[in-house]
Amino acid sequence: MVVPSQQDFGIPRSFPPCTALQPTFAMTSNPLARLGNTGLYLLCDLGKMTLFLGKAVRGVFRRPFRFRELLRQVHFIGFGSLAVIFFTAASTGMVLGLQGYYSLNKFGAEGMLGSAVSLTLIMELGPVLTALMVAGRAGSAMCAELGIMRISEQIDALDCMAVDPFRYFITPKFLAAIISVPLLTAVFDVVGIAGGYVAGVGLMGVSPGSYFQGMEGSVTNHDIRLGIIKSFVFALLVVWICTGRGYFVREIRGAGFGAESVSRVTTQAVVLSSIAVLVFDYLLTAVLL
Repeated sequence: MVVPSQQDFGIPRSFPPCTALQPTFAMTSNPLARLGNTGLYLLCDLGKMTLFLGKAVRGVFRRPFRFRELLRQVHFIGFGSLAVIFFTAASTGMVLGLQGYYSLNKFGAEGMLGSAVSLTLIMELGPVLTALMVAGRAGSAMCAELGIMRISEQIDALDCMAVDPFRYFITPKFLAAIISVPLLTAVFDVVGIAGGYVAGVGLMGVSPGSYFQGMEGSVTNHDIRLGIIKSFVFALLVVWICTGRGYFVREIRGAGFGAESVSRVTTQAVVLSSIAVLVFDYLLTAVLL
């Protein structure tokens, strides 16, 4: 059964397809023409993603709010990612403990191991690695879910029935990611510091008192705030890019058709969100440090 589109009912599209804005020289061999066409496509794509973000944020204030769906998404993104966050944090903390001891031992500063491990995790590795793990696990699933709904015309059916897909599907994902990722980052920091303690104190013989004293004396509220701000920004980037790529799966150039398009766009979403996290990590550090 083919669901009629919005145009069949005289309803304008919320997002015009980028293919409609491409110039007539799309297939020309002129390199300048191809460059211009690519630039127009990227600007159109960025505009659609910006409007998509605005509609997702607006869905927070639409009533009735789907609180049960929010809880389901928090369980999926947050609780479902605990295992991978725990093992990643433990291995990262233990590696930092071993490498930090090896480096600090050259200068006779083994007592600063707790400071080095805690600052590295709280300010940098905790927010970044948590966002990357969430993008690989939950972000790919959200992109594939929306992509399948788009190619099977389920989202078009919701539009025809005057059901807002943003309030119904996308806004709960945004809120769940913004709630879950900072909490997962806090878990990552605690487990990573414990892993550094096991490696530095338990294996390398560093004094437990110096480990915690160095951590207490070096970690400030500013460092903790920087990690929290990064986790919120990274959560927004991951859920925005992953859900947006899935929502526009049929309009992404070079994605293909059917199941092939969903697989390619899902891969693209994970790659783009990971790159965005790394780029914004540097920008936020440069501005807020």
